[in-house]
Amino acid sequence: MSPNVHLTKDGEPWLVGKLNYLTVTHPDIAFLVSVVNQFMSSPTIHHWAVLEKILCYLKGAPGRGIVYADHGHTHIECFLDADWTGSKVDRRSTSGYCIFVGGNLVSMKSKMQNVMSRSSAESEYRTMAQSV
Repeated sequence: MSPNVHLTKDGEPWLVGKLNYLTVTHPDIAFLVSVVNQFMSSPTIHHWAVLEKILCYLKGAPGRGIVYADHGHTHIECFLDADWTGSKVDRRSTSGYCIFVGGNLVSMKSKMQNVMSRSSAESEYRTMAQSV
């Protein structure tokens, strides 16, 4: 999904629930599916266009998946980011993080923050607290 595409709630109903199952086997689409699912009550043609892009990505990437290998260390690494006021609907921030052990992904999460942050620093701090 392009960073410049902002979805809103209005339009005709449609179904994208089957993509939820694919997020288990393809965590790379989990965030996009969660964004599209927010608008299932009243989607528009723009939502369908985003859904088509997700399906085209899946068609072009049949062999992608999570690979676990021995990288010769057991270091714990955490990468995180926050999108301050990224939601155009309610101005809440989105937190996301990935945790690696020995170079292998063991946990990842992307979630809308419960409260509206007053600054990007506050939004990043909340993301750090969630990831720890």
